[in-house]
Amino acid sequence: MKKGGPNRSAYKKAQIRHCERRRHRKMKNWWKNSVVYQIYPRSFKDSNGDGFGDLQGIIEKLPYLQNLGIDVIWLSPVFDSPQDDNGYDISDYRKIYAGFGSNEDMDELIKKAHEHGIKIVLDLVVNHTSDEHAWFVESRKSKDNKYSDYYIWKDPKADGSEPNNWGSSFCGSAWEYCEERGQYYLHFYSKKQPDLNWENETVRKEVYDLMKFWMEKGADGWRMDVIASISKDQNFPDYEETEPGRKYYTGKYHSNGPRLHEFIQEMNQEVLSKYNCMTVGEAPGSTPEVARLFTDPKRKELNMIFTFEHMNIDRIPGSVNRKWALKPFDLRELKRVMSNWQDKLSGQGWNALYFENHDQPRIISRWGNDTTYRRECAKAYATVLHGMQGTPYVYQGEEIGMTNVHFPLDEYEDIEVRNAYKELVENGKSISEEEFKKAVWNKSRDNARTPMQWDDSENAGFTTGKPWFALSDRYREINVKEALADKDSIFYYYKKLIEMRHQEPLLTEGSYELILAEEGHIFAYLRKTADECWLVAANLSEETIPAEILKSYAKGVQEVKIANYAERKDLTEALRPYEAFMMKIQ
Repeated sequence: MKKGGPNRSAYKKAQIRHCERRRHRKMKNWWKNSVVYQIYPRSFKDSNGDGFGDLQGIIEKLPYLQNLGIDVIWLSPVFDSPQDDNGYDISDYRKIYAGFGSNEDMDELIKKAHEHGIKIVLDLVVNHTSDEHAWFVESRKSKDNKYSDYYIWKDPKADGSEPNNWGSSFCGSAWEYCEERGQYYLHFYSKKQPDLNWENETVRKEVYDLMKFWMEKGADGWRMDVIASISKDQNFPDYEETEPGRKYYTGKYHSNGPRLHEFIQEMNQEVLSKYNCMTVGEAPGSTPEVARLFTDPKRKELNMIFTFEHMNIDRIPGSVNRKWALKPFDLRELKRVMSNWQDKLSGQGWNALYFENHDQPRIISRWGNDTTYRRECAKAYATVLHGMQGTPYVYQGEEIGMTNVHFPLDEYEDIEVRNAYKELVENGKSISEEEFKKAVWNKSRDNARTPMQWDDSENAGFTTGKPWFALSDRYREINVKEALADKDSIFYYYKKLIEMRHQEPLLTEGSYELILAEEGHIFAYLRKTADECWLVAANLSEETIPAEILKSYAKGVQEVKIANYAERKDLTEALRPYEAFMMKIQ
């Protein structure tokens, strides 16, 4: 290869980009300019042929992630666990689950990720533990041992029933009776996930110590699982019975309890403030007003939280069938919700931007078109999300346009699906099996948990053994190998979006203004600084929409920053199905 040739030039550009990424990550608020990539380890890459993704598989794919340009890997739980809820039931916070590897493998992953200019954020699951955690094993033995109040125990009512009508998010009661203690323990999720008692100062110290343990090993931050639930109303009141025949309820008492922010501020003081780290809290039930309490820098709590409001717009509110009660997608509602969060957090907090994660299905299958316009649709939703103010999150496979799956009901692995089927279909008969199946195909968490599709070989290059979970039957057409070979692929579109997040200050600092709020097909908004204005627009439909409706917001087009149809140069032509772009305008 000749010195100064095209390959050398490309290499130098890649090195420059790498150095720039490493430089900005040393900044105090480096997470504002970052793009996060979530990995669900068991489904990402298997290195040893046992059919189960692992840490060495992640290490193997670090060059791929560096090529994509992401700044941070968020790992779903990797700690020791019986795997009742796919690792969100932790039995030892200081030990890596053997199926993923060893503590030494984690040390290696952190080291090599840092060498690639990538930070590692771990999943902090401390609203609850596994019932096999040593703390709970001891706690359930008696009412008067050291660990007796590490968890939330209550006496039965006079008739022997549960202490209140709180329900589990996985269906049924949130209380489980323990013969040994003659009491009920609280579990907002599986009965094998007892809730920790954060009122106990010793419990909080245990949590802070385990956080320090991993941060001293090089972890760069935490995603905090259902952190808004760690504070409970200590009166444990019943929910008002609003639905005849309904026995258990979930709602306001399940999150944002009276001491929540006191606990988070204490965590910040004891741990987070001592490291240049990134923090994001999962906060179901939070409003933008609550989010500001979490994320206002003056309050010294967290950097950002995950909101769920936009993820519930296709759900019939208040239905006994919960998330499985579907209603049609309404773009106007999506625009209203997401724009409200943009407006309310502006200057007082920070948004975590996502459409997909381990708990959410594939967005193009859920709200878009995953067949005829799969590529265009994936790029359109990406354009909408990455153009907003906040930190974007990319879920594994999102960057190649992976889709939902349509498995028979008995093939789903998720405890949420299994429990809901038993309670709602078999026992309650509140939803038919056919309706439930359609809802599962649309919204099951398992849609996001099928193995990553690396190539078109057997098992999609995920494993040389038998995969722990069935693959999508579309992996031969949708895979990384195919995406990397096509310069017009979804992958390269994401890569360009990520580069823009690093290079364009407007995307981080600019104001946000929704336009065409009541238009039912186009999601469009303006991003502005003192020096420039961008129009971000996406036709999220299969219709062709006249561009005239956008012209009044732009005197002219100075530059097309990115577009998923190459022919787009200005606003003269109609917007084709799932067409999207960002333009610098006059």
